Amino acid sequence: MAPAPATRNAILRLMNASQHTACPCHGCRGAAGHVHSAIQQIRRLATPVDAVEKEYAFEVAASNLRFGDGVTREVGMDFKNMKARKVGVFTDPVVAKLKPMKMALESLQSQTDLPFEVYDRVVTEPTEASWRDAIAWARSHDFSHFLAVGGGSVMDTAKAANLFTVYGESDLFDFINAPVGKGQPIAKALRPLIAVPTTAGTGSETTGTAILDITSKSFKTGIASRAMKPILGIVDTYNTESCPTAVHISSGLDVLFHSLESYTAIPYTERTPRPANPILRPAYQGSNPVADIFSFWALQQTVKYLPRVAKNRDDTEARRQLLLAASFAGIGFGNAGVHLCHGMSYPISGLNKKGPKYKHAGYEVDHPIIPHGISVALTGPAVFQFTAPSSPDRHRQALAVFRNTTPADPAIASIPDNAIGAHLYEAIASFLDGLGVPRGLKAIGYTRADIPGLVEGTIPQRRVLDLAPGIGDVTSEDGRLHLTKMLEASFEY
Repeated sequence: MAPAPATRNAILRLMNASQHTACPCHGCRGAAGHVHSAIQQIRRLATPVDAVEKEYAFEVAASNLRFGDGVTREVGMDFKNMKARKVGVFTDPVVAKLKPMKMALESLQSQTDLPFEVYDRVVTEPTEASWRDAIAWARSHDFSHFLAVGGGSVMDTAKAANLFTVYGESDLFDFINAPVGKGQPIAKALRPLIAVPTTAGTGSETTGTAILDITSKSFKTGIASRAMKPILGIVDTYNTESCPTAVHISSGLDVLFHSLESYTAIPYTERTPRPANPILRPAYQGSNPVADIFSFWALQQTVKYLPRVAKNRDDTEARRQLLLAASFAGIGFGNAGVHLCHGMSYPISGLNKKGPKYKHAGYEVDHPIIPHGISVALTGPAVFQFTAPSSPDRHRQALAVFRNTTPADPAIASIPDNAIGAHLYEAIASFLDGLGVPRGLKAIGYTRADIPGLVEGTIPQRRVLDLAPGIGDVTSEDGRLHLTKMLEASFEY
């Protein structure tokens, strides 16, 4: 049987390895052997390809942010200042009844000649069907501006509705990330979107990323483009007062792993290929000096304040800091990207609907749900044990944060580089334990027989896998073996 044709990403990684004598793998195998192997594999490919250059630049893009007590009251004036013709307001059935939505509607109603319509059918953990419903509704109204009041699901749905209002003839999969969709670039200017988060988690108010569940494939993916970022994120500290404790915890875990993954992603200078045109430069670029600052600060704040909110959701200081951390992490990962925890979380959540049908306590929904932050956290200990050899110093810094100390502390500084991963595994597992997170895939109903399916659902997530140390920066590595080992290590612990 003839071998399967090489994928484009495999070819690019092989070419990259053949041009550099430095060892491309954190496993420290001999560089000469790697290069020889890469060249031999290239010779077996039928179609010659041009030399691939690495990235040499990074960009910083984020929404404008307004942070304060009660600032949702200003949203009506914002739309009036922008001369809005008609506003499409997106929320979900729960938030529709709560104070944040009431405040937003009162603000809109306070302005003269500012018509608006409300869509309150956003689904928690949206699907392609729910997006299509929201898009059809938005297209029928031809809104000049958009407002999202809710968590990440609401903000992401509003982004999609905005995109496909402007691209009125396009199909959903035209812009969904490749290889699941076509991943076409967004060349047109979208309409102004203001995002008002009601959870301290996704950071979607700062980014051009929108995620959905492709139910036909049992995994999540999305659309990522700077063109989709909101024009303004209104971060109102009052808006998480009504958030249930379970939602605080899951949302906070999303912040935690946004920051950890973006801080430990491959450096932007290791990403290939260099874009031929700036419009092709991805939103997720790899770790970089600006994103590092935002991501690391968000990590520190989340480790400090999430346990406090979990213990007492009325802790005002902790809620304020977590909201700010969510936005900081959004700026960090929105420019650097996430990697393995998020990549594996998409099938963990998606397959749940057909498999374990786990329904997390504390969520007011009538369907199985593994909240996004929980699905991300389940693999956290194993992931950072795997990535630690790629950058021991960064992982040592992360360990110090979890231990509430500094890397100079002898208890941290004395740990050999090759042991940092094991220590960080224990630190993350202990932190999750303190928040009552299920201890591994088995605890939410998965069996070992499900692991191959979870691997298959992760492999298409190239947008994030290609930023993972040990996978995205290793020759001809699709990650299958490593993913299997990490999921097995995440089965129970």
